[in-house]
Amino acid sequence: MSKKKFIRDSIHGNLPLNEFEVEVLDYPQVQRLRRIKQLGFISLVYPGANHSRFEHSIGTMHLASKLAKQLELEEHDKELVRIAGLLHDAGHGPFSHVSEAVFDVPHEELTGYVVKKTSLADKLSEKFDTQEIVDIINGKSRLGPIISGELDMDRMDYLIRDSHYTGVAYGVIDTERIISNLKLKRELILDIKGVQAAEAALAARYLMYPSVYQHHTTRIVNAMFRRCLRFMISQDILNPKEMYKYDDSDMISMCRSSEGFSKDIMERIDNRHLLKLAKSEPVNSFENPEQIFKIEKEKLLKAEEEISEDYSLDRNYVILNLPEYPSFDEMKTWVSVGENLYHLNEISSIVGALSSARFNSPDICLYVPKEDLDKINRLKLDNYIDLPKRVNKFETIHFEQSKLF
Repeated sequence: MSKKKFIRDSIHGNLPLNEFEVEVLDYPQVQRLRRIKQLGFISLVYPGANHSRFEHSIGTMHLASKLAKQLELEEHDKELVRIAGLLHDAGHGPFSHVSEAVFDVPHEELTGYVVKKTSLADKLSEKFDTQEIVDIINGKSRLGPIISGELDMDRMDYLIRDSHYTGVAYGVIDTERIISNLKLKRELILDIKGVQAAEAALAARYLMYPSVYQHHTTRIVNAMFRRCLRFMISQDILNPKEMYKYDDSDMISMCRSSEGFSKDIMERIDNRHLLKLAKSEPVNSFENPEQIFKIEKEKLLKAEEEISEDYSLDRNYVILNLPEYPSFDEMKTWVSVGENLYHLNEISSIVGALSSARFNSPDICLYVPKEDLDKINRLKLDNYIDLPKRVNKFETIHFEQSKLF
């Protein structure tokens, strides 16, 4: 019988590990995750948000293990789910999703490479088929929904963990209730008794979206850093396909030691001399908010160029930024009511309301240096981007008021 060791986690308490998992944990591909912040630059807004991808990975492994036990999986499948939970973010680049948006190489793809092609693969192959691990991470196999699905353990851990470290009070999720009411078919299916806990989880994510993940300052810093990374890629300083090798410190060092624009952007971030919001348009002011998220990158770049020319601004410091699309996949979770199956948003009025309300916070924004704000106070975004038709504000207000009576 293999001797168990424990890691003390600030969220879940003592997390047991067998000898094989300890050995995997000590590989450099996994240890690198200690040096990658889970929330990127959000610590500039919430100073406590310094937790790492490593912490989240062991937390996901723990929750996945609890669900595997609840589902009464075979022992090998339980271990397979645990190792997939541990490694599901092994390919994340520095600053997590901040860099991923620039490199156009999904972290899942890089994770597959780490699991199958690096020195870690030799160790994993002693006990598992590495392709099986990758399939679970990508949500493709019968066990995939546990790690990557509508109501998966990855999402549950990061909501609780991010709420804890940022100090916001929205991530209180009854994981015990949710896990005890899940069963696995082709997808994870939630029993009707777990609906209230699922509603609370979705409400937590909805509130975390504008407060943490898409906080206005977070969006500005992320946009600046992405502009910096794109510049470094154009100078052949960075190779997007090798991001799985670097950590946050590596990336910051590269930026600080570079010259010109990249160095200046990094100095601005280091000293919190950030670009400022010049103009914004809420997406819910348009008849079809979803069209905003489909605006092509080339059109944004062209608009930035035209704005910089018209107002004599430095082109590199003019940034038009689209919000992250509020997908909320949890709404599609299957719920069993007797012998019938329904999507969560079909049986929950709360989830239905959140489906509409998710477009209340996002907006399309224009960022410029503070010293340039006065130059563009009369600028209208409509003159530079083809925006969708706007909602008649009077009709919207009248409709909202009519619901009160």
